[in-house]
Amino acid sequence: MVYVQRDEKGRLLRVEREPFESMTQCLSSSDPEVQSWFASRSLHDYLMSLQYSDLELVRVIEDLVQVLVGKGVMAFTDLPEPARHKLQLRAHVRSQVGDLDGRVPEDGRLPY
Repeated sequence: MVYVQRDEKGRLLRVEREPFESMTQCLSSSDPEVQSWFASRSLHDYLMSLQYSDLELVRVIEDLVQVLVGKGVMAFTDLPEPARHKLQLRAHVRSQVGDLDGRVPEDGRLPY
């Protein structure tokens, strides 16, 4: 059994396993609409996880390039021009923003 909230057009807005104040209906967890809801939520969660890991990986690549250039393993000019431009732009933006530790929420979401 799950507890749901529907909008004025009958679309699911919220599905929970425990009752909640604004719930409008109870459904079987095997209901096709409920199954579809959970499947789409799972896909959304996976996609958000991938997006977050992509952002983390960008920083890893930036650090890797910096280490390889710093150790003389490669020259910055060995990279294609578009890659150099992107790395330089990100470095510039980071230098303008400064250290954001403590000013960005743990979940990484900015308030705007």
